[in-house]
Amino acid sequence: MGPAPRVLELFYDVLSPYSWLGFEVLCRYQHLWNIKLKLRPALLAGIMKDSGNQPPAMVPHKGQYILKEIPLLKQLFQVPMSVPKDFFGEHVKKGTVNAMRFLTAVSMEQPEMLEKVSRELWMRIWSRDEDITESQNILSAAEKAGMATAQAQHLLNKISTELVKSKLRETTGAACKYGAFGLPTTVAHVDGKTYMLFGSDRMELLAYLLGEKWMGPVPPTLNARL
Repeated sequence: MGPAPRVLELFYDVLSPYSWLGFEVLCRYQHLWNIKLKLRPALLAGIMKDSGNQPPAMVPHKGQYILKEIPLLKQLFQVPMSVPKDFFGEHVKKGTVNAMRFLTAVSMEQPEMLEKVSRELWMRIWSRDEDITESQNILSAAEKAGMATAQAQHLLNKISTELVKSKLRETTGAACKYGAFGLPTTVAHVDGKTYMLFGSDRMELLAYLLGEKWMGPVPPTLNARL
């Protein structure tokens, strides 16, 4: 038997486009590296508040930079994203509390669906410019991911329960305890040590910590299948 897989925790919020990039990279490498990936839906707003950080939209130059960078990252990471029309206004203002509670409910009751449902919610914001504060759009994302309609409705009904709210707070709090100040945050547990890495552009450093080979955001073995 070889060494046990190293555990990686990925804290993310579908409001964050960089979370989507980090998510896709780790989902690709989980089949290539000796890792066990744990997806941890968290609330970006809670992490910002706890750390005293500000969203990029609050810093005009950062906001302008993101608008220019996203089209380039789309090509580099091969993730079908584009900036929503009024992202820094309407989307940020509405937030993703219900969507992240829904993903929390998925993680609690049907964890094998979490990857696909998360991806579909990102698709709705960052590819189709849809409003995921609307229940119907959340349900549509779950159904598109392959979840039965009745199960999706059951989980949507759960988002108002204290059990789900508490779990999302707990996960967000865990990210804060690791030192998170934004998302995505990846926490690597390697040889008895814990490393917290911020952003979607720390994957080469992550590979180094794991003793694994970094082959770019779209590894050749995957590229051959695209």
